[in-house]
Amino acid sequence: MTGILDGVRVIELASWAFVPAAGAVLADWGADVIKVEDTRGGDPARSLVIGGLTKDKASADADFMLEMNNRGKRSVSIDLKSEIGREMFAKLVASADVFLTNWLPGPRRRANLDVDDIRLMNPNIIIARGSGQGTRGPDADRGGFDSASYTSRGGVAYALTPPGVDIPIGQGAAFGDLPSGMSLAGGIAGALFHRERTGEARIVDVSLLAQAMWTMAPDILAADLFGVDRIPVAEPGSAINPVTNKYRTKDDRWIQLVFLQPDRFWSDFCVRIGRPDLSTDGRFVPAGNLIANAEDAIKILREVFAGEDLAHWKQTLSDEKGVWAVIASPLEVLTDPQVIANEYLVPNKDDEGRGYHVVANPVQYDETPPQSGRAPEYGEHTEILLVESGATWDEIAQAKAAGAIL
Repeated sequence: MTGILDGVRVIELASWAFVPAAGAVLADWGADVIKVEDTRGGDPARSLVIGGLTKDKASADADFMLEMNNRGKRSVSIDLKSEIGREMFAKLVASADVFLTNWLPGPRRRANLDVDDIRLMNPNIIIARGSGQGTRGPDADRGGFDSASYTSRGGVAYALTPPGVDIPIGQGAAFGDLPSGMSLAGGIAGALFHRERTGEARIVDVSLLAQAMWTMAPDILAADLFGVDRIPVAEPGSAINPVTNKYRTKDDRWIQLVFLQPDRFWSDFCVRIGRPDLSTDGRFVPAGNLIANAEDAIKILREVFAGEDLAHWKQTLSDEKGVWAVIASPLEVLTDPQVIANEYLVPNKDDEGRGYHVVANPVQYDETPPQSGRAPEYGEHTEILLVESGATWDEIAQAKAAGAIL
């Protein structure tokens, strides 16, 4: 199937996760994403190890973080500090629709790669920038990673840390990077549409801080309107609404109930879990009483759920009209029937034919999952990309001899 962005070329000058994730989404949608890496080792994410999970221990020859954020791209290795390398880079930019970067303003200016410089290479190119804290203000030139700019500075850790816990909540790998990359990819798609309609090439900006604020908007608006540090929450294990709470099963699994309209679901739910007496208990009906006597209800529901294994509750709640879910591990998500039916995992193979998966970006067109290739090896496509941009083989040989390309 034709990709939604077939024919669009993106030059990506970016590293780590956030902005490369945007490039991966664009590649999923069919864009030709060219990852420009320097001649001194390339994207430092190529040597990043998370949780001790090195590639040699995996079931396939795939670096999981590199694949997640760089699948489907082509890699070219260029020394942008050399005159020849600069000329090669300018040819690539001249052939592109989008210039995508996470370089900070200072380094961009010093390297003559700021907006005006890029527009001299290609006046119609869309420029997309990802940053930690935005393009203006006293910290615009400070770097950012998601655990700092998103989870910490954006209020995520503060708002999600349960009361009474000594250490603020942590985050998983690329927890803020991937949604921020998705937003940046969407912004680029909007800019492409605008250029198609008007001929005007825009500058697109997304920061980790802005993405965190969008994620935490209810808490931030509550802070503004009510002067509170966070939306009031109950103590860990408790809840203001007893049927919007987590309950432990006999085999130490957890079920999350999300009955936002207790009166609509309470009676049938009580019968279903084997406690029909609760459906008419004056402490718990109507919903106002249930909220007022939340601790009593929670104590009873804890005992009920603790009496049976997860398998029992999955069967018992299988046709429950209220929303609920098992708290799943990432290993269990791999085999979730909905994940499989909707093809939320994209199959791939390493060079030896061993299969593995990457997670699809969440947007599907015509109910079809994106198809994506593997992440490129460092500088894998240097020669072919330079030929495509108009360089001769003699020029490529001279550039190699000068160390301007690998």
